[in-house]
Amino acid sequence: MATGTNIRTYFEGAWHNADLPVMRAADHGSWLGTTVFDGARYFEGIAPDLMAHCERVNRSASALMITPTVSAADMFAIVWEGLRAYPKTSAVYIRPMYWALEGDELGIVPRPGQTGFAICLEEIPMAPATSATTLTTTRFRRPVMEDAVVNAKAGCLYPNNARMLTEARSKGFGNALVADALGNVAETATANAFMIKDGEVFTPVPNGTFLAGITRARHIANLAADGIKVYETVLSFDDFRAADEVFLSGNMMKVTAVKEFDGTIYQQGPMTRRIRELYWDWAHSAA
Repeated sequence: MATGTNIRTYFEGAWHNADLPVMRAADHGSWLGTTVFDGARYFEGIAPDLMAHCERVNRSASALMITPTVSAADMFAIVWEGLRAYPKTSAVYIRPMYWALEGDELGIVPRPGQTGFAICLEEIPMAPATSATTLTTTRFRRPVMEDAVVNAKAGCLYPNNARMLTEARSKGFGNALVADALGNVAETATANAFMIKDGEVFTPVPNGTFLAGITRARHIANLAADGIKVYETVLSFDDFRAADEVFLSGNMMKVTAVKEFDGTIYQQGPMTRRIRELYWDWAHSAA
C-alpha cells in the first residue's frame, strides 16, 4: 500500500509513471527479507543531502551481503531525472532500494551480483512547522549488532519499530522513546531524538544499536556552525523527563517538536525553532 500519491518508479533502466511491481515471489528479498532502502526528501525545489542518502543505501546493501549495482553518483543523477516531472512546490519522498534476487545452494546467503534495484518517488507533504508529537515508553528495545543488522537501513528491522509504534498508539501517544539493550535512551520508533536542558543540546551517543541519521548529523553540524555544541552522551528516560525541550530528527519531516513524554509537558521552545531555521537556511544555501 502506498503512503503517498503521484508515484513514479525507476526500474530496469527507465522511469515509469506508476507504482510499478518490481519483486517476484521467488526473489530472495521477498521470502527472506533481504531488502534495504534509504529515504531522501525533495521540497521547495531542493533535495538536501541527497548524495549522502545514495551513498548510505549502498553501504546498507553491503551490510546485508547484497551487491550494490548502482554508484551513488549515478543514483543521484537518476533521482534528479525522475524529480523533473514534479513541480518545485511538490514535497516528494525519495526511496532508492535494493533487494537480493537469489541465494546460495541452501537459499540463505544472498548470491553475489544478483541484485534488484528500484527507486520510488512519492508525493508526501512536509509537516507544518508548528506540528508536534507525543512520546511514551515501550517494552520493545533496539537490537544490537550481534542480533540484527543495525548498521543498515534494512526492511527486516522495521517490524520491531512497528511493534513500538503500535504499543505507543494503544496508549494514546504518537511515538515511542526507545531504550537500547542496557536501558538507556537510543532513539524513537521512527527518528533520532534530541533534548535541550538549560540552553544546552544533548542526543544519545551512537552505540551501534541505531542509525545515527544523516539529518541528525546535519543538525549537529549546523548547530556547531552557529556556536552551539551538541553533547552526544548516555541519556536516561529521567534525563528526557527533566528536559526543557525535546525534538525528533528524521529525514521525513526534518524537525518534529515533542509536546509531551508520559505526562511531562514541553513547550516548542526557542532552540527547537532555531534548529529548524538553521536547517532550512542551510538546505537552501547548499542547493
